[in-house]
Amino acid sequence: MNPTHTKFPYGIADFQAIREEGYLYIDRTDRIPLLEEIGKQILFLRPRRFGKSLWLSTLENYYDLARSERFDGIFGGLKIGPNPTPRRNGYIVMVWDFSTVDTQGDIDYIRGALYRHINVCISRVLGRYPELERFSLSDDAIANFQALVSAIDRTGHKLYLFIDEYDSFANEVLVSRLRGADRYRDLVSGEGVLKSLFKAIKSVARGQGLDRVFMTGVSPVVMSDISSGYNTIKTISDHPEYNDLCGFTTDELRGILDRVAAECGLSPEQADEAMETMRTFYNGYRFSSKKASSTHDSLIYNPTLAIYFLEELAKYCEYPARILDSNLAMDRNRIQFVAGLPHGERLVTQALAANEANPDQSIFIDRPADRFGVEDMLNAPRDDTFLASLLYYLGVLTLAGRDEQGRLRLTIPNLVVRSLYAERLYDALVPEYEDRETRRAAADRFYAYADPEPLCDFIEQRFFKVFDNRDLRWSNELTVKTAFLTLLFNDTFYIMDSETAIDRGYSDLSLILRPDMRKYKLLDHLLEFKYLPWKALGRNSEAVRGMTREELRELPPVTEQLNRAGAQLARYRETLERVYGKKLRLHTHAVVCIGLERLVW
Repeated sequence: MNPTHTKFPYGIADFQAIREEGYLYIDRTDRIPLLEEIGKQILFLRPRRFGKSLWLSTLENYYDLARSERFDGIFGGLKIGPNPTPRRNGYIVMVWDFSTVDTQGDIDYIRGALYRHINVCISRVLGRYPELERFSLSDDAIANFQALVSAIDRTGHKLYLFIDEYDSFANEVLVSRLRGADRYRDLVSGEGVLKSLFKAIKSVARGQGLDRVFMTGVSPVVMSDISSGYNTIKTISDHPEYNDLCGFTTDELRGILDRVAAECGLSPEQADEAMETMRTFYNGYRFSSKKASSTHDSLIYNPTLAIYFLEELAKYCEYPARILDSNLAMDRNRIQFVAGLPHGERLVTQALAANEANPDQSIFIDRPADRFGVEDMLNAPRDDTFLASLLYYLGVLTLAGRDEQGRLRLTIPNLVVRSLYAERLYDALVPEYEDRETRRAAADRFYAYADPEPLCDFIEQRFFKVFDNRDLRWSNELTVKTAFLTLLFNDTFYIMDSETAIDRGYSDLSLILRPDMRKYKLLDHLLEFKYLPWKALGRNSEAVRGMTREELRELPPVTEQLNRAGAQLARYRETLERVYGKKLRLHTHAVVCIGLERLVW
């Protein structure tokens, strides 16, 4: 263990503690003046575990008049320190964290849980600011909130209200199997408690003592469903100047990684390998279709995943055993929720199969929808915009440029998120224990011995039949690639990618060993897939179906496709050997699928 390593704030969202205890902090305080200018009631959306709570804590510390004496100590070395805005430490602040509201009950229980949370926050404010006139709290948290704002107004100060994860508990209710949609509607419609609460916020913001509101969340769905109750909010999530408000840029991460490499005594080559591993697994998020500047790198690393990796590397001087932080694994449930909506299964599976070589298979929208409620998703949407937008807000799709018609292309951002899609599809298509054990044994044999036969047998006998029954099939090699990707996905040992770019060409699927896993007796793999319909074989289909693999392999159309795939793989091999050198243990596999029933290699 490295006792002198950099301190990384994994799981810490307390700005004051991070600054006073010497944790790493990526400075975004230069955006504070921009936020003051853009509006008084702001909504900022980012996926789960993307650093929103830390940014909210930064603002809380900056504006809290009770923390004025700490300003120089915690902000003095940051960008805002030398030139703070006039509103610095000028507010009574209150923070609501809706992720703590318990949703395991009926609508009355949830209302009570929300009211209890708000009342605790009100009590904390009354105890923190001695200039406030005390009053007794009732069970009605909305009335108590209105009374608190009036008390603040009488002091000559104003309230800055921060709401973290504004949509968290409502989303938990929505995806719950316990009358999720019905209980959600009770929260947001008519005189539902959420709608009533935000109506009260809107009311006291009209010169009654509430001056500013900053909210974080994941999606605009809840805000859309309560919009008539709170239609004064400004969403800044897609503004280019806030694209990297949360998250790491490539240059920032490289600087941190170089520091860790120096602490661990890693060579420049090892540092480069670690950077490439992090790029493959964690980079790729883009939240604005515009660039803040012509030189600005608009791709963002997920900060929680990056810190998870860096902390393990700094502490033990080796990669974490699992690249996917288990705290992010629950996002697979969100993908599953979308897959269960009308047309959702097709869209989710299409996202996994989409690639650079087949851009027409990608998901395209004019722009992410910013006003769509739950009814728009549940009641057979007219097109993919709503569901694709929800996947984007959840962080399991991201912006990837525009096509020739100006449509935005959405793609899976990185390999960690791709693993969530692959695991969800695997769970859906291979639910039985016996089949999973057969698959595991077949994959292990492929990884170590480059023997595709057990895996191909499994795909023919089990996988293709399930695909056919679930309306997930495409009549080309895309189906085959999706099958192999799903069954072989293993981010513990491999950097896996579909449509790997190699010298302006694209291999269908690559399994390149992680740098830290080359100590094991495993192989690198490169696969190329071709598809033939039965009629292309020019014979009676029933007779051909009864042929052995060896007999099928000798048929001229099959031989031709195998040769074509082999020639492509030979070119790709040359490139990969130049890149990886002698450490590469590459085996190539040309696979021809016939009629989505038989596999020949």
